[in-house]
Amino acid sequence: MSSHPLLRLAQDRDVRHSSAFRKVAADLTGEALAGHWQEERRDPPRRADAGRRYLQPHGGRPPAERQRSKDEENVAAALVRHCREADRALALPDESAVRFVDWNLPLKAASPDPALGDADPNRGVERVDLLGVAGEDRLALGFVKFLEPGAARAGTGDTPLRFLLEALAHAAILDASREALAREVEAAHGRRFGDAPPLVLLLASPRYWELCRRREAQKGAAWIHELERLVRELETQNGVTVQFVSLALQGDPGFGFDAEGARVEGAPRLERAWEAGAGRVRVRAKPRPRPAEPVP
Repeated sequence: MSSHPLLRLAQDRDVRHSSAFRKVAADLTGEALAGHWQEERRDPPRRADAGRRYLQPHGGRPPAERQRSKDEENVAAALVRHCREADRALALPDESAVRFVDWNLPLKAASPDPALGDADPNRGVERVDLLGVAGEDRLALGFVKFLEPGAARAGTGDTPLRFLLEALAHAAILDASREALAREVEAAHGRRFGDAPPLVLLLASPRYWELCRRREAQKGAAWIHELERLVRELETQNGVTVQFVSLALQGDPGFGFDAEGARVEGAPRLERAWEAGAGRVRVRAKPRPRPAEPVP
């Protein structure tokens, strides 16, 4: 049995399929997601118990040029740098704000053991892209999807539902080690977290959301409706808040490098991933019957 039900579900064929994930979302409930969240927290990899840290040293020589395979890591690093240098939080679509303080937090406590198979808590586990503080002291965890403005497609097997499930899994794993994480964050950044469930931010390029919406009729209204329903229900069940965010950067690709590392061009904007009411599904009117032909 897998230690990670959310990650297992994220690998489901239909979840990864652009024309099928909406139906999977429609069959899910916030109660089911909350149950999976608790399962993810029950036996997660715990780095502190293995003598490993969550916050990683970010020194060394900065990249001289862009490596596309590391775009998301570099965007995350640039956002943290922007918050630090501007000494301010970034406004969120709900009129709250988040200050990112660190990035690229590994979650594995050890290399996966092939003998344990799916029972290994380290199997399939990756990283948390961004660590931040929302409001006064709420733990905020960010997950980044980056596409250039001119990108023609998102990644193979990548859907908004898969993005959500993977983000929730990794957020739950890190939240399960909140005490160890909090000690590191206070020592490194002088920040403290309250007891509130975390805020989970799905931060994707505007182009990512645009391409995902093209896959279905009515600009993705049906899957938007289901994902909005799911996160509302999840928050009601366990207090975890999820926001779908459009990460708007200035320029193309929107970030670059200097002697200190990755930096954004200008001020980033965290906006709604889609407009209000985008999840309203319009019911097609039934065609009117054609008048009968007159009898000659």
